[in-house]
Amino acid sequence: MALLSIKEICRRAPVIPVIVIDDLDKAVPLAEALVAGGLSALEVTLRTPVAFKAIRAIADAVEGAVVGVGTLRTADDVKASIDAGARFGVSPGFTNVVINAAEAQRLPMLPGVATPSEAMRAADRGFEILKFFPAEANGGVPVLKAWASPLAGLQFCPTGGVNEENAKEYLSLPNVICVGGSWVTPKDAIDTGDWARITNLASDASELRTS
Repeated sequence: MALLSIKEICRRAPVIPVIVIDDLDKAVPLAEALVAGGLSALEVTLRTPVAFKAIRAIADAVEGAVVGVGTLRTADDVKASIDAGARFGVSPGFTNVVINAAEAQRLPMLPGVATPSEAMRAADRGFEILKFFPAEANGGVPVLKAWASPLAGLQFCPTGGVNEENAKEYLSLPNVICVGGSWVTPKDAIDTGDWARITNLASDASELRTS
């Protein structure tokens, strides 16, 4: 399986779904519904006991899915993600422990930043694409507009408070490569197995790109 760069992963679609899976049996049909709607880069968060098993199930069974793992905080998380078949990692912040482990395992990373200083430290480590988190709580679109000139060359995936109402505004910014959000995977639709609804939401999200 070809190793994709984080830029290639972020360019697959304008939205990376941020997924919380409580029921392992829902993992594969959920991923299939998202891929059918045009969203193939999937972030499964480490917020439930079945997360790693869900990643493995999706990696093994869902054609076209590029499954990643979110909420990486430790070196052990990175190793377990690789073992589960994850093809990229996402972290809420930027730490040497996580980044060193990811580099050692050749896991493409989307690390989180919330300030210019953090973004500059990440750039010093060679990162050009970063997660801006939590986006809305940290000033959202106006902040990213203000960063565009002094942090030229960096691109961001804003996540946290991004939804179907504001996603297009984020995506209109020249320094935003994609957004992350959970609105395409509503809990009630997952609980009831309403995969058609999720495919429709994913299809709408896949058309949000503005150029």
